[in-house]
Amino acid sequence: MENIKTAPTKLKNKAMEVAMRIKKLGQDDPRRIIHSIKVGVALTLVSLFYYWRPLYDGFGASGIWAVITVVVIFEFTVGATLSKGLNRGLGTLLAGALGVGVDHLANLSGHKGEPIVLGIFVFLIAAAATFSRFFPGIKARYDYGVLIFILTFSMVSVSGYRVDEFVTMAQQRLSTILAGGAICIMISILICPVWAGETLHNSVASNIDKLANYLEGFGGEYFHCFEDEDQQVTAKEKDKSFLQGYKTVLNSKSMEDSMANFARWEPRHGNFNFRHPWKQYLKIGSFARQCAYHIEALNSHLSPRLQAPSEFRRMIEAPCKALSSESGKALKALATAMKTMADPSSSSHRHLNAAKSAINDLKDALKSATALISNDPSSSNDLLAIIPDATVACKLIEIVKSVENLSESVGELSVKAHFKKVEATVSPEKPQLLHKGTIKPVAEVEEELPHVVITVEDCSPEKEGSSGTKSLPT
Repeated sequence: MENIKTAPTKLKNKAMEVAMRIKKLGQDDPRRIIHSIKVGVALTLVSLFYYWRPLYDGFGASGIWAVITVVVIFEFTVGATLSKGLNRGLGTLLAGALGVGVDHLANLSGHKGEPIVLGIFVFLIAAAATFSRFFPGIKARYDYGVLIFILTFSMVSVSGYRVDEFVTMAQQRLSTILAGGAICIMISILICPVWAGETLHNSVASNIDKLANYLEGFGGEYFHCFEDEDQQVTAKEKDKSFLQGYKTVLNSKSMEDSMANFARWEPRHGNFNFRHPWKQYLKIGSFARQCAYHIEALNSHLSPRLQAPSEFRRMIEAPCKALSSESGKALKALATAMKTMADPSSSSHRHLNAAKSAINDLKDALKSATALISNDPSSSNDLLAIIPDATVACKLIEIVKSVENLSESVGELSVKAHFKKVEATVSPEKPQLLHKGTIKPVAEVEEELPHVVITVEDCSPEKEGSSGTKSLPT
């Protein structure tokens, strides 16, 4: 009885929970709502093949193929829709043409030989097309088209054997599939398009920015020492979400691969040309994940320490902080350059050079600490205690190498994609003066300075052997 009384309240709470999830899903990416509306519009348009009598009389039951085409090929991004639409259209066209040819050849073999010829061709073509799907290039870009080719050819061949008006049936199916695909592509491009290339570009830049945020804050987090309870509570209340951002970079490979594949199908949009170097983004993403793996190993050493820091940690604290901070700033410069599509060389190289200089300081600190411990006879326990800190120092050095690889790959992208050059300018509020003071006219300066005569030997080739003097006032 009690469950029956509380059922309306539970149902209401469950409905509110679902509504909040729907609201959050739409707020996280409003493009999802727009995409859903676009799919609804496309399905409404292709439904006219059934609702509008003239279209239904022309295409008949084949209009269902337009509906199926919209449901199957309308994807979130323009590139994915174009990829599936062109693959489906091309596969259907080739399979239909081949099916007509095979049907004509089968008719020439007589009534008894027709099913045998059709069976042989279905086997050979299906087996060959299936084997082609194992080629990496075809698998990456045309796998869906080959699948549709096999399906369409088999359906046309099998159904055409029992249908008298075979050519008419194939033509109607092809027309409705092409019409459905054309409607999807036009709506996808013309109404609030979501470009796969732009999504890939922003995603890679955002991943680099997440790595930068981690490295910029790592030094302060690792070398922070809790001395009292108030500091410990403050650290717990502090927002440390930047320490978790790198985890999304670790699982970015599949998304980047698919977006790069879809981006190759897209026409020119914004600053992205048709032959934009999308493969370079995969290289950048690979180096970003390599850096994220180093950060994950580094993050395992990040835990609160209640004891006082050791002498070894004090010695390496300054260079480690500088190394982590400068690496983060270099990555931040790379991310900003990618977002603005500007040449990153001037901004990132400065911080990379500072990080390399910090590596030298860190190596000197490590040598000094090692010498200090080796000279102490009772340093066996100290040697074990410094292993975690020494591991962190080595990981930071490896991260600098990953950042350098990232910088080089982003530089290659800027050259291939023709990023704009950023030239250094001098601010008019801060003129370049050698020193403060008043500037006297040239005439007054000449009166104050003595005149000196400089003799210059004229040894030019055309006057070889002659000499002369020139008087220059200085």
